[in-house]
Amino acid sequence: MIIMNEQQIMGMYGMDDAIPDVEATLKSLADGKIDNPLRTVIGFPGRSASVLYMPCADLSEGIAASKTVSIFPENPKANGLPTTQGVVLVTDATDGRHLATLNASYLTRLRTGAMSGLATDRLARQEASVLCVIGTGGMAYEQVLGVLAVRAIREILLVNPTRSKAEAFGERLRREGRIPEDVTVEIVVDVNEAVKRADIINCATRSETPVFDGEAIIPGTHVNGVGSYQPHMQEVDETFIRRCSKIIADDLHGVREEAGELIHADRSGAWSFDDLHGELVHLVTGEAAGREGVEEITFFKCVGAAYYDLAVAQGVYRKAKAGGHGVQVEV
Repeated sequence: MIIMNEQQIMGMYGMDDAIPDVEATLKSLADGKIDNPLRTVIGFPGRSASVLYMPCADLSEGIAASKTVSIFPENPKANGLPTTQGVVLVTDATDGRHLATLNASYLTRLRTGAMSGLATDRLARQEASVLCVIGTGGMAYEQVLGVLAVRAIREILLVNPTRSKAEAFGERLRREGRIPEDVTVEIVVDVNEAVKRADIINCATRSETPVFDGEAIIPGTHVNGVGSYQPHMQEVDETFIRRCSKIIADDLHGVREEAGELIHADRSGAWSFDDLHGELVHLVTGEAAGREGVEEITFFKCVGAAYYDLAVAQGVYRKAKAGGHGVQVEV
């Protein structure tokens, strides 16, 4: 068995790997080659926390993966631990051998960024160059990398309640060489001011109330919403949802159960799940059209699904096996 920690995975597998791997898995899903049972979620309300168990299998490749991920928002302040922690067990579905145990915290962030990258590539205007980032916490960095992989961004606007965190986020982008020197990074205090200037908006917060005014969105904007993942959370308001030309979900079952803003809009009558334009798989296969007009307002809503974790877990295992990465142990 190959065992890999987060740093080992980060050193050999990045966004350029994840986007094509996720796209390939979505095509396998469309072909009926992915078995994706419903995930199990155990909540711990006293800590606003949850633990998710997410199994999946690629029937054509004979590989199964099961992710266990914990989300404990109080950790950073309480004990210095990350909010999100997880592991993926990769199994050979032809003989039952367990092939790899992989740290899943980075992979969860990476696959989510890859998903937003795929959605952005099909829904954002080709000339989009201004990215607004609302929330600069744990999930936000790979979200930016996903957008940078598909659009020539020239200006990044960072919005976060704690200015020092936004500054550190921008400094990390520079330090790690993720953006060219001529890309402007600006901290913006007024979120609606930032929204009005943006071509693409990434929301990665755990907010229970909308983080911007839907009226502030300008025609032609694309929004990625990945932060709210429980029914009581809402990153966007009903005004924004009503103004959207197209709303795409990463997984229909998931958003019906967990996407607070869509659940709320559906229950209030402001919008209906029947109005959903499609899932990300439909964008990838062409079954659902991407952007069709320069003034369309589009929204990609993501809560996660096991087949996205399977995509990157397979990718890491194959690359690690071929390159001799990780630690080999007998089990």
